[in-house]
Formats: sequence, structure tokens, C-alpha cells
Amino acid sequence: MSVADKVVVVTGAAGGIGQEYATGLAAQGTRILAADIADCAATVEQVRGMGGRIEAVRLDVTDIAQAEGMARAAVDAFGRIDALINNAALYGALHGGRFDTIPEAEWDAAMAVNVKGIWNCCKAVVPAMRKTGGGSIVNIASLAATYGTPFALHYTTSKAAVIGLTRGLARELGRDNIRVNAVAPSAVMTEGTRSFFGDKLDRALDVVRTMQTIQRTLVPADLVGTVTWLIGDASQFVTGQTIAVDGGTVLN
Repeated sequence: MSVADKVVVVTGAAGGIGQEYATGLAAQGTRILAADIADCAATVEQVRGMGGRIEAVRLDVTDIAQAEGMARAAVDAFGRIDALINNAALYGALHGGRFDTIPEAEWDAAMAVNVKGIWNCCKAVVPAMRKTGGGSIVNIASLAATYGTPFALHYTTSKAAVIGLTRGLARELGRDNIRVNAVAPSAVMTEGTRSFFGDKLDRALDVVRTMQTIQRTLVPADLVGTVTWLIGDASQFVTGQTIAVDGGTVLN
């Protein structure tokens, strides 16, 4: 399970789940390139405070030039890229509601960040992975896609696209020894979740818990173990999979 000394790029790492990935993996000895459209200073401070190794860049995942700059920054800082965690997503800023009330601009923004952003970041890091003989890409999908969550069709559809992208890319990159998998969490207790549900938060989390066999709310730390396994050598024959971390909501 050791991931010590691996070089891991984490997008959306300024806070929330991305920050948890960065700090949790750094605590296990990985070297982190944290990327976000927001300032990653707090994540850098936490990782360096524990003696970890981290660099950070600003990144708009919808911009391929910025994604390529992210990859160059990782290679310049650490010499290679072993893993990419595609965590950056538009979620908390979206508004739920009936599918025919979703503004077109909000639909387009969800697709640009949540789908095109992953495509851009994969394109950016794969050349570096090929040079070193392989790597692992972990895309963050969602229970929204695997369950078919209503009243958030822009988010649900974007995350379903992430699963399709994961499967197709796994088939393309297997010959390069690059594995591509997805993680599909249920509602995670983050600021993004609070923002998305607003004053309906407590009711929404109650509904989510009733669908789970493990009836507690998922927290960011619950996801670190799964991601650690997927970027580590213990899962070297696992690719194209979507692993549900949802307390037993969707039983595949």
C-alpha cells in the first residue's frame, strides 16, 4: 500500500476534499503538486507544517494551456508525475431544481469544469507518465451519477460523463501502463455540499443516510484510503473501474 515518494498532482486542492487528499497523501510520504483556481496557501501550509513536500500552482482546468503548465510545474519540481487526482469540480456554486429550470449557462459551466477539465488535465499529464513507464489517474465521479440523482441534472450528467471518460481512457492507456479509475462518493460533508443544499442541507443528508447501509455522513477523510490504494502499486491490475464510497447505497 506504500505510496511514499510518489509524485501526485491534486486538482481542486485549495480546500475541502482536495485539501484532504493532499494532506492525507503527503502524510504518507508522497510529493504533492496542488492545483486550484483558488489560492492553495492553506494546503501548502498544512503539508509543510507536517514536514511534507508540496508545490502549488493556480489552475483553471477549462484552460488547456494552464493544465499543461500544471504538468510542467510538477515535473520541474519533482522530476516526474506518478498520479493525477482529478478532483476539481463545479458543485457548490450550482443550483438545484427541475431539469427544465437549469440555466443554460450553468449547464455549460458544469460540463466545462467537470468534464472538459478532466479531459484537459489527463491530456496534460499523460506525456510525462508515458516517459516514466506508467502512472495512475483517479477521476472523482459521484453517487449522483451511479444513483441517478434528480433535481441536479447538470451535476448528475457531468459526473456520469466522468465515468464514461474513465472507462474509455482506461482502454486507450492500458498499453502505456497508465491506469484510469474513478471514485464515486455519496454526499461529503464539505462547504460545497453546504452551499449546494443551502437551507435544505439537514433534510438532504437525512435522505442520503437512509439510503446507506452505513448510516452516517461521509467526511473527506473517508475517501483518502480508497484514493491511496488506487494510486499505489497494490492496485496495479485495476483499471476502468468506478469504486463507490457511498456507505452501501449502490451495490454493484
